[in-house]
Amino acid sequence: MTTKPSLRRDHWQSMRPFRFLASLFLASVLLISSVAHTGTPDQAFQAARRAYKNGEVAKLEANLPALSDHELLPYVEYWRLRMDIERADAKQIQAFLSKTDGMLVAERMRARWLREIARREQWTDFLAISGRLSTWDTELTCYSLQARIASGETSAVKEARDLWFTGNAQPGSCLPLFESLFEQDLLGVDDLWARFRLAMNSGNRRVAKAILKYAPEAERPSSRDINRVARRPQNYLKQLSMPLKNRGQAELALYALYKAGRSWPHLATRKLEEIEDHLSEENRSYAVGQIAMAAAWQHHPDAHDWFKKVHPRDLDDKQLEWRVRAALRNGDWHDIIGCVEAMSPEKQTTSRWRYWKARALQTTGQQFEASALLASLSNEFNFYGQLAAEKLGNTMSFVPQTYRPNARDVAIIATDPGLQRAMAFYRNSMRYEGALEWAWTVKDYDDRQLLAAAALASRNEWYERAIHTAERTKILHDFSLRFPAPYRDVMRLYTEEMELDEAWVYGLIRQESRFVTSARSTAGAGGLMQLMPSTAKWMAKRLGLKGHHSKLVNSVDTNISMGTSYLRQVMDTLDNHLVLASAGYNAGPRRAARWRDVKPLAGDIYAETIPFPETRSYVKKVMSNTMYYARLFGQTGLSLRDLLGTVSPRPVDTN
Repeated sequence: MTTKPSLRRDHWQSMRPFRFLASLFLASVLLISSVAHTGTPDQAFQAARRAYKNGEVAKLEANLPALSDHELLPYVEYWRLRMDIERADAKQIQAFLSKTDGMLVAERMRARWLREIARREQWTDFLAISGRLSTWDTELTCYSLQARIASGETSAVKEARDLWFTGNAQPGSCLPLFESLFEQDLLGVDDLWARFRLAMNSGNRRVAKAILKYAPEAERPSSRDINRVARRPQNYLKQLSMPLKNRGQAELALYALYKAGRSWPHLATRKLEEIEDHLSEENRSYAVGQIAMAAAWQHHPDAHDWFKKVHPRDLDDKQLEWRVRAALRNGDWHDIIGCVEAMSPEKQTTSRWRYWKARALQTTGQQFEASALLASLSNEFNFYGQLAAEKLGNTMSFVPQTYRPNARDVAIIATDPGLQRAMAFYRNSMRYEGALEWAWTVKDYDDRQLLAAAALASRNEWYERAIHTAERTKILHDFSLRFPAPYRDVMRLYTEEMELDEAWVYGLIRQESRFVTSARSTAGAGGLMQLMPSTAKWMAKRLGLKGHHSKLVNSVDTNISMGTSYLRQVMDTLDNHLVLASAGYNAGPRRAARWRDVKPLAGDIYAETIPFPETRSYVKKVMSNTMYYARLFGQTGLSLRDLLGTVSPRPVDTN
C-alpha cells in the first residue's frame, strides 16, 4: 500500500537535480533581466547588440522590455529573428515585415529571408516575396532567375548572360545558371575566353582558372603557365614558340603582351611583330590596343602612335579612353573626336567625354557643335560643368542659392521616424548604420525636404550626411550645405601660418573625410585630413609634439596642424602647384612629379591623364570643391582654369 507514495517520492527525489537547474536558470534569467533593465534605453540597446553579435538569445531577449519605446526596437527584433532564421516560418517573417513596412530594416529582413527560402528551394514563395525588394545584389538576382526558371519561365536563362561577363568571382547562386547557358549553347567558346581575358586583366587568376572548366581540355592552359605569365611575362614571351598550338596558348600570349607592355612596351611590340601572323585580325587589333593602353598608362611617348595603328572601331571602351588620354598629351585633337564617337553610348554621354569632345571640336574650328555640347554641360555642378561654363565665358562669380530651409522646415523633418532612427544610431556611435538609415529615409524626398534634412544633419555636425543629402537636389539648392566650412577659426590659424589657400584646404578635406573627425580609411589614414600613421608620426616629430599617439589624429586642432604642415611640405616639393600637390597628397609626391610631361602641360590635361583612377577623380573633385569654397568665402576674380594652371615639365633625367 505504500508503494505508490514511495514511487512518487523517488521520482520527486530523482527530479531534484533538474529542479535545481531549472531554478538556477530562472534565477539567471531574472538576474540578466534585472541587470538589463537598470540602465538607460540606449544601454539596453547596446547590450542587445552585444548579445546578438555573441549569439546570446537569452541576453538579447532580456533587454527587450527596456526597449519598448526605443527608436531602434525594430532592429533588435530583426536581430532576434535572424538568430533563428533557419527555423523561422513564413508567418513570423510576414508579421515582422507588415509591422516594419517601408523601413530599411524590412528591406534587410526581406533580403535575408529570400536567401533562406532560396536555400530551401521554395521558389514559389521566393517569387511572391521578391516583388517588394528594392535593393538587389548579384546573389539575389541569380536566385531570382533560378526561381523564374523553376516556375517555367525558360526565357530567364537568357537574362543570365550579362552576369557572365565580369572578371570577378560570381556567387554560387549564379553557377547553375551558367551551367544551363553552356548546356543550351547560349554561352560558347568565345564567351568563355572573353571572361578569361576579363579575369586575367583584373588580376583574378583564381577566377580565370575556374572558368577553364568550360573549355575543351586540349585548349586549357595549365595553372603553372598562368602563374608564369602573371609573374614573368617577359620570360614567357621569350620562350614562346610558334605556331601557337591552341586558343588557350593564344590568350596567354595576348595577356603576356599586355603585362610586358606595362614595363617594357618596346619588347612587347617587337614580340607582337614576331607572332602577329599567327593571330587573327581581331586578336592583332586587341593586342596592339592592349600594349598601347599599357604604354599610355605609363605616359610612354610612343603610346599614341601605337594606338593609331588600329582603327578606333576595333578598340574597346577602356582602350579608347586611354587613346584619348594619349592624344591629349600629344595634342592630337582630331583623333579625340573620332575616338569619343567610337565609344559606347553610355561612355559618350558621360560629362568627361562630352567635355573633351567639345574641346576637340572647338580646337578644330567646329564652334557651333562645340558650343552646343558646352552649353548642356555648363548646367552641371561638377569639374567639367565648371570648365564648360568658363569656356562659354561664364566664370563663376557667386555660388547659386535658390532655397534655404528655415527652423520650421527643420523641425518638421526631424519628426520623420526614419531620421529619428538614423539619429539614434549616430547617438550610439554607429555612424555607418546611421548613414544607411539616413540614406534610405531621404531617397524619396523632394528638394525642400532634402535641404531641411541636410540642415538638420549640419546642425548635429553630421557634415557627411549634410553633403550627401544636399547634393541630391535637382532644382532647389543650398551650396552652404553642400560645402560646409566647420572649424574655421582653427583652419585660418594654420592655413595662414603655412601660407596655404584656405579654400583649397577645405576642398581637400571635404574630399578626404567629409569633415568626420573620427574617419578611418581601410589603409589606416585617420582624422579630418586622413593622415597615415607614418606621416602623422613624422609630422609630430617635426612639429615637436611630445607624447604623440594614434588617437591624437582625431583631435581637430592636432589633425589640422599636422595636415597643413604636411601639405606645406608637399607644396614646396611640387612647385607650389595646387594640382600637383593635390595629386601628391593622395598618391605621394614622387608619383605626382613623375606624371608630368617633358613639356608644359595644361592642368586639366594633367589631371585627366593621371594613371590611378582614384587619384584622377580625387584631383578633379578637390579642384572643383576649391572653386565653390572660394566663392563661399567671397574670393572673386578666380576661374577654375586659373587654379588648374600649367604644369611645368619634369626635369630631364641626366642618368
